[in-house]
Amino acid sequence: MGRTPELLIPASSLEVLKTAVIFGADAVYIGGEAFGLRAKAKNFSMKDMGEGIAFAHAHGAKVYVTANILAHNRDLAGVEEYFKELKELHPDALIIADPGVFQIAGRVCPEIERHISTQANNTNYGTYLFWHELRAKRVVSARELSLEEIKEIREHIPEDMEIETFIHGAMCISYSGRCLLSNYFTGRDANQGACTHPCRWKYAVVEETRPGEYMPVYENERGTYIFNSKDLCMIEHIPELLEAGIDSLKIEGRMKTALYVATVARTYRKAIDDYQKDPELYRKNMPWYLEQISNCTYRQFTKGFFFGKPDENSQIYDNNTYVKEYTYLGIVGEKNAEGLYRIEQRNKFSVGETIEVMKPNGENLSVTVRRIVNEDGVEQESAPHPKQVLYLDLGVEMEKYDILRRQEPEQPKAALS
Repeated sequence: MGRTPELLIPASSLEVLKTAVIFGADAVYIGGEAFGLRAKAKNFSMKDMGEGIAFAHAHGAKVYVTANILAHNRDLAGVEEYFKELKELHPDALIIADPGVFQIAGRVCPEIERHISTQANNTNYGTYLFWHELRAKRVVSARELSLEEIKEIREHIPEDMEIETFIHGAMCISYSGRCLLSNYFTGRDANQGACTHPCRWKYAVVEETRPGEYMPVYENERGTYIFNSKDLCMIEHIPELLEAGIDSLKIEGRMKTALYVATVARTYRKAIDDYQKDPELYRKNMPWYLEQISNCTYRQFTKGFFFGKPDENSQIYDNNTYVKEYTYLGIVGEKNAEGLYRIEQRNKFSVGETIEVMKPNGENLSVTVRRIVNEDGVEQESAPHPKQVLYLDLGVEMEKYDILRRQEPEQPKAALS
């Protein structure tokens, strides 16, 4: 059946980290306020990072910190100071792309594992062996690799060298994420953590001798978004992933909400556990996995490069789709003396409305909002203000970290830009 895999989930904030752990992550990867590749994410202060690492460790999970920018001279002194601070927090690993940054980490905090980011373009077993000799514990495979190539890498590297592979989430159209579009259009460098995602924008063609005449790019309604890939989804191929010798199954999405993270973590957790318990159980539950995973994306899915190079039909995003969208309402907190549950509200809902309680064990409970009470003890008919602290009666017993959500009617979606 292959190796026992780690389920590695992204987190954009302390709240999302806790959600990821409760909903099934074996490990979580996060970014600090510097030197990661998600400058637009909320990211973690040192205080929150320390609390998050302690929470994860208390629940048997690991935390990896991204430091995967491609560093310039001006960055190196700051990297060294940053690693000195991280050393005191005891994360389980640093995710690094740049050899100079890698060497600094080895000197400043040699006790912390070093993992090599996909940004380092890790496409062959020779590269894995190179990093192994430099005492890297793990290498994240390039997204352009097939399962056969990953299997071949496993056959040529030491048993204690770990392979981490993206199995779900947004796909960068450029080779292993090395893209210059954002820098060219906006001056914000994707390789310095400031990508503005211009691959999601809508484009037209202008012929050189006819300036001002914009010709939209159509190809049977495909290709209008000519740089825009479908999202990766390998929920149907857990057996092949494990048999290839992958140690860590990685989810993309370090700018996503707690609802997204809970949905993906819970679904892949159950799929992995079901398969390892009984392959027939995994096959039997496939409709549930597919239905759940479809609740948290705007885009169609692709298998990426795992079964060979994708063509325009299997990878380019077709925006004429319907999605079943869930609106994130909040995370359940402590129960007060009156039996009401605390939440920090995220989107509007009202008394009398039907919503869902999403639980880590796979249950989705349909409930009616009976009461909404604010911090001053005043009853409210609705919860219109984001991040307002409220106390709820939903008529059911709940647990801390359950997710509240509302299902929306199916509707056509334009492509995101």
